Amino acid sequence: MTERYVSVDRSRRRSTSPIKEVTFVMNTTTTLFVVGMTCDHCVAAVKEEVSKLDGVGMVDVDLASGAVTVHSDGPVDPAELAAAVDEAGYRVAT
Repeated sequence: MTERYVSVDRSRRRSTSPIKEVTFVMNTTTTLFVVGMTCDHCVAAVKEEVSKLDGVGMVDVDLASGAVTVHSDGPVDPAELAAAVDEAGYRVAT
């Protein structure tokens, strides 16, 4: 399955200038569960660290379930994901 995420830059240069559109194609979706998150700050910390990994385009975090869904342009090493979550101060559920 291919998902497309579109980021649109609507600069206010001139009314006649075209809209710049950048399309990102994320081929891989990985979901893991993180233990210990209790607030929006926790969510932001996990998103920030996981987003730094090579190839990661978007990270969704569900605080209630602890699910972290990573959209990337290819497989992400599970050890790298775990290290990023650890860097944020949490751990991946086993």
